[in-house]
Amino acid sequence: MTDTVLRDANAPSGNKNLGDLPEWDLSDLYAGEDAPELQRDLDWLQTACAEFAADYEGKLDTLDAAGLLDCLHRDEAISRTAGRIMSFAGLRYYQLTTDGGRAKFLSDCQEKVTNYTTPLVFFSLELNRLDEGALKAMYAENADLARYAPVIRRIRAMKPHQLSDELEKFLHDLGVVGDAWERLFDETIAGLTFTVDGEEMGIEGTLNLLTEQDRDQREAAARELARVFGENIRTFSRVHNTAAKEKEVIDRWRNMPTPQTGRHLSNDVEAEVVEALRDAVVAAYPKLSHRYYELKRKWLGLDRMQVWDRNAPLPMEETRIVGWDDARATVMNAYAAFDPRMADLAQPFFEKGWIDAGVKQGKAPGAFAHPTVTDVHPYVMLNYLGKPRDVMTLAHELGHGVHQVLAAEQGELLSSTPLTLAETASVFGEMLTFRRMLDGAKDKAERKVLLAGKVEDMINTVVRQIAFYDFECKLHDARREGELTPDDINALWMSVQATSLGPAFDFMDGYETFWAYIPHFVHSPFYVYAYAFGDGLVNALYAVYEENPEGFQEKYFEMLKAGGSKHHKDLLAPFGLDASDPAFWDKGLGIISDMIDELEAMED
Repeated sequence: MTDTVLRDANAPSGNKNLGDLPEWDLSDLYAGEDAPELQRDLDWLQTACAEFAADYEGKLDTLDAAGLLDCLHRDEAISRTAGRIMSFAGLRYYQLTTDGGRAKFLSDCQEKVTNYTTPLVFFSLELNRLDEGALKAMYAENADLARYAPVIRRIRAMKPHQLSDELEKFLHDLGVVGDAWERLFDETIAGLTFTVDGEEMGIEGTLNLLTEQDRDQREAAARELARVFGENIRTFSRVHNTAAKEKEVIDRWRNMPTPQTGRHLSNDVEAEVVEALRDAVVAAYPKLSHRYYELKRKWLGLDRMQVWDRNAPLPMEETRIVGWDDARATVMNAYAAFDPRMADLAQPFFEKGWIDAGVKQGKAPGAFAHPTVTDVHPYVMLNYLGKPRDVMTLAHELGHGVHQVLAAEQGELLSSTPLTLAETASVFGEMLTFRRMLDGAKDKAERKVLLAGKVEDMINTVVRQIAFYDFECKLHDARREGELTPDDINALWMSVQATSLGPAFDFMDGYETFWAYIPHFVHSPFYVYAYAFGDGLVNALYAVYEENPEGFQEKYFEMLKAGGSKHHKDLLAPFGLDASDPAFWDKGLGIISDMIDELEAMED
C-alpha cells in the first residue's frame, strides 16, 4: 500500500446523509477467489519462476546487453503477475479484515507467491556481483537496457549488505512469519470496540470524535481510547517487540549501520538529507507547533490544552458535514483549475469502482491508494465521515492515484516511486484543494478557519511525523539492548510528545499508550518521515508555481510520469530545487510559519 492516513480502523456506522458512497469493483483484477484466471496466473507464476531460475541462475555474468534486457523483461512479467494476485488478495482482505475466509485466502496467496518466487532470490544477488564497467558498457550499447539503469542502481545499493545465497533464500521464506505479526496487529485493531455515551463503535469512529465541537465528547473519546489501548497494551507491546527484534537481527546480519539505513536505501535518499530534514523540523518546533497551539489555546478559551483539544474544531467553526457529491466536486474543480488533464485522470476513480469510501465494521484503517500493477489501475480506500478533513484526505489519495496512473507508463520495475517522492502528488493535490477553498472564502472568519485547518494538517504531517520518527529511532535503539516492557515503550512515546507539541499541553493518564494504534510502526518502520519530506517538498514546489507558473504544469506532469526512474536530485532540478540543500527545508517550513503569522495578525 502506498499510503495510510494516521487515523486508524473502523466504526460500525457513519455513512448516513453522506450520499451514495462508492465501493470497490475488484473484477479488473479477478472476478473472485475461484476465478479460473486466478488459478491460471498462479500456475503460470510457478512455472515462470522455475524456468527463470533454470535459464539464468549462475549465468547472469555470461549475458550480453540483449540477453540481460530479455532477463529483465521476464522478471518484470513475473512481478506483474505476482503483484496482481497479491493486490486482489490484499484489497479483499482490507475490505473486511475480520473475515476468516478472506484472511486465510490472503495468507494462502502469500505463502504460494513466496514459495514460487524463492528460486528468484539469486537474481538480485548475481546482479550485484556484475562488474560495474561491464554494465556501463552494455548501457552504452543498448538504450532499452539503459532505461533500467536506475532500478539496477537501487538493487546494487544493497550490495554491501548482501548475505550468502542460501541465507537470502532463508530470509525470503521467513518473510511470511513477519507478515503474520502484521496481520495480528491489523486484526486486533479492527476488532477493538469502544463505548462512548452508550454507543459502541470501532476505532475510526472513536478517533473521529476527537474532532467534535463538544469538548466533553472529545474527552470521553480520548479516555475510552486510553482504556481500550491499556487493556490491549500487552498484545501491542509484543507485536512491536517482535517486529523490532526481527528487524534488529536482519539488520545485524546485513551490517546495516543504523536501524534507519534500510528505509533510506529503499527510499533512494541519503541519510544526511533525512537528518537535515529532521533537524530543520525539530529546530522549527517553537515557531510552528508551539506557537500555533498557544494561539489555539486562546481561541478555545482554555488555561491549558489537553490532548483531546489538539484536533478540536475552532469555536467559530461551523460543525458541518460534507456530502460525498460536494467533496467530489470540490476536489475535481481544484484539480481541473490546475490542469484539466488532472481532473480527466481522476474521473474514472469515481465512476469505475476504484474508490471504496464508506465506513464499515471490520474494514481496514484509515486511507490509502494502492497502485496494484501497471496494466490495471490503482484503488483508493477511504473511511469517509464527511468532515472537512475527509475532503482533504480524498484530495490526498486521489493525488496518489493520478501519480500512479501516470507512472505506470514506466513499466513494473520503474513505476514504483520511493516513499519520499510518493507523497509529492498527494500533498500537492491537497494544496490545490486548500488554495481553491481559501480563494473562495466568504469572509475573514472563514479564511481564518481554513488557514487554521491547513496549519493543523501541516503540523500533523510535518511536526507530528518527525516526532513519530524520533520515537521509532528511540524504540529500535532501545530494543537492541533488550526486551521492552509496555512502560518502557510508553516512556519513549511521551519523551517526544511534549517536545513536539509544546508547553500549551497537559497529557492525561493513558495518553502514553497512544503509540499502539499507529500502523506504520509495524508495517513500515521509519515510513513516517516520508510525510514530512513530501510536505516540505510540495511547499517548496508550490512556492515555485506561485512565483513562476509559466510552464509549471508540463514540468510537474513529467515529474509524475518519471515514477521511480529518476533520483530526487534529477526530478527537482527542472524546478531549481535541491533537497540536499539544508535551506530547502527551511523554505518549505517557512510557508507554514507564514500562515501562522497571518493567523496571529488576525488577532490584532
